[in-house]
Amino acid sequence: MASLLSCSALRKSLGARTLFDNFSLTLAEGDRTGLIGPNGSGKTTLLEILAGKESPDSGSVAVRKLTRLAYVPQDSLFEPRETVRAVLMAALDGLSREGLPLDDEQKHTSLEVMLSRAGFEEADTPAVALSGGWQKRLAISAALVTAPDVLLLDEPTNHLDLDGILWLERALMQANACLVVTHDRYFLENVATRMAEINRAYPQGAFQVRGNYSEFLERRQEFFEAQSKQQEALAGKVRREVEWLRRGPKARTGKSRSRIDAAGRLIDQLAEATARSVTATAQIDFTSSERKTKRLIGAEGIGKAFGDKRLFQNLNLTLSPGVRVGLVGSNGSGKTTLLKILQGEIEPDEGTIRRAEALRVVHFSQDRTAHFDPETTLRRMLSPAGDSLIYRERSIHVAGWAKKFLFREEQLEMPMSRLSGGEKARVLIARLMLETADVLFLDEPTNDLDIPTLEVLEESLVEFPGALVLVSHDRYLLDRVSTVVIGLDGEGEAGVFADYSQWEAARNGRREANSSSGAKSSPEAKSSDGNPRSVARYALSDPLDRVQRDGETGANQRPSRESATGSKKKLSYLEQREWDSMERQILESEQELARWEREVQQAASDAERLPEAYAKLQHAHTRVEALYARWAELEGKVAG
Repeated sequence: MASLLSCSALRKSLGARTLFDNFSLTLAEGDRTGLIGPNGSGKTTLLEILAGKESPDSGSVAVRKLTRLAYVPQDSLFEPRETVRAVLMAALDGLSREGLPLDDEQKHTSLEVMLSRAGFEEADTPAVALSGGWQKRLAISAALVTAPDVLLLDEPTNHLDLDGILWLERALMQANACLVVTHDRYFLENVATRMAEINRAYPQGAFQVRGNYSEFLERRQEFFEAQSKQQEALAGKVRREVEWLRRGPKARTGKSRSRIDAAGRLIDQLAEATARSVTATAQIDFTSSERKTKRLIGAEGIGKAFGDKRLFQNLNLTLSPGVRVGLVGSNGSGKTTLLKILQGEIEPDEGTIRRAEALRVVHFSQDRTAHFDPETTLRRMLSPAGDSLIYRERSIHVAGWAKKFLFREEQLEMPMSRLSGGEKARVLIARLMLETADVLFLDEPTNDLDIPTLEVLEESLVEFPGALVLVSHDRYLLDRVSTVVIGLDGEGEAGVFADYSQWEAARNGRREANSSSGAKSSPEAKSSDGNPRSVARYALSDPLDRVQRDGETGANQRPSRESATGSKKKLSYLEQREWDSMERQILESEQELARWEREVQQAASDAERLPEAYAKLQHAHTRVEALYARWAELEGKVAG
């Protein structure tokens, strides 16, 4: 297909640091390209160059004649008096300046269609009064309403809730062509037809693959394996040449001089290849108090409402060491409010909260700007009291601490206003790591973080021995980290689910039922055979009967990786990673289930211990069921 937008041999530097060099990219009709790379690698700068808002140091950008571009930056600003309708109308008026005037009827029709598709119910609402997620949706809608030929999006999933992300996925499926900077792995898996990564680990500074994220990961792994073999061969040649040089060859002949020069070039090539192969990642490791108290926080029958809007009611939750709770729901459903109630910032309207004595909590806030003075230097943000700080009873110089989070020493005097969103997030994580915690409360910690940092964060959270409550719209992170998921439906109900996927299936089931019958249903999950499985129904059964019945779980049917013969050819990269860890996850979950079965039996006559033990048993049983269902699904793909 003909190219709509292309760039060739682009180079851009900031001061002495080169962002990218000799970068080339082509967007044709039907291309949905995902662009990834480490924080600070120049992704936003590249989009600004392609959008014509920034100039490269060298290289060229070519746009096909009459091609319309729309660019949505990370942060969209609206005038105080601008309404949703006014923002969309201004975008349509902009077409006139591009020589594509619309009459009033065409504008009205386009505006109404976009309002409906984007889900805006009140078109006269001031844009600045919208939540962050709806402001993001409005900015994207203002780009979409002009029907651009090429859409450039910078971190569009930041602040969007699940419904917003799914809406964006559907919208991009209908787009003519788009280039999207995002680190949402499920989003890339579902949307991208081509992947590109800017990274100094590649000889050309970038790596591009036609396909989605899974295919990109597979091709990248093959590339690095081939590069490693080439590096080993090059290292062998260098060793031989170094031995020859040590024998002291006399440079009396042209042949000897030529070989000495060639040996020098080989050594330089090896040093360059070795430098590229070293990929630094942030060192994230939250400090736990190692507290063994069984109940750190207990919530019984809590509820909260604002005016006539009830967020949730009759919610029970126990946070113990090792429990990792994912909070999910649409924007405005009460996730952040519940987080604040659990940590004691606000009180519930009903129910009680009990916290362990001298409880220590660490809170990662969604509003990061509240923690930063834009003029404060990176040095003072990382170490306010001086040039050294204390981490786990050890003194560390601020330069060494900064290096752990991928900051260079020359950045220490840089004001916070000049850091990228991902760099600011790493600063906040660095500060929180200095605090000892019984419980971590994380509100949207993944916004702006690059994929390598996300993977390190995931590992750190999985290994954290205390309790964790996580609000996130990163579906992969939730599936990877959470041991239980609480879903808020925005209508006052809360359900408990084994994982994110189960909550999503339950939510879709409720919506289908509502659309067909017009009646509201109670929160429920679906079992692997598709039948509704009400969370409330388990609570009505007798605990000891459940223990006896569920104790027959087929442990001998536990999956084995040996049954995945040929799976690499039939599973995506992400699914293969999930499959590889499935046996371990099921074994651990069954052990946890057996532990709580014994606990329930021992607490049968203890009215105080039994409710908590039974709640844990419910969570463990649901988790095992979900894992076996997922195992069956993956095994079906393997079997073809």
